[in-house]
Amino acid sequence: MGCARAIVCLLLPPLAVADKGLGNFIIVLVLTLLGWVPGVIGALIICNKRP
Repeated sequence: MGCARAIVCLLLPPLAVADKGLGNFIIVLVLTLLGWVPGVIGALIICNKRP
């Protein structure tokens, strides 16, 4: 994960995982709506996974 992607994970978590699939996008969107911190944590976990 690059530096730019980490910044996007912090600022706009759903946008950071948009290219990882619709399921991941919805999960992070719901987490972000429940609270910003859970959304950021979810986005960082999903973006750090190896393909």
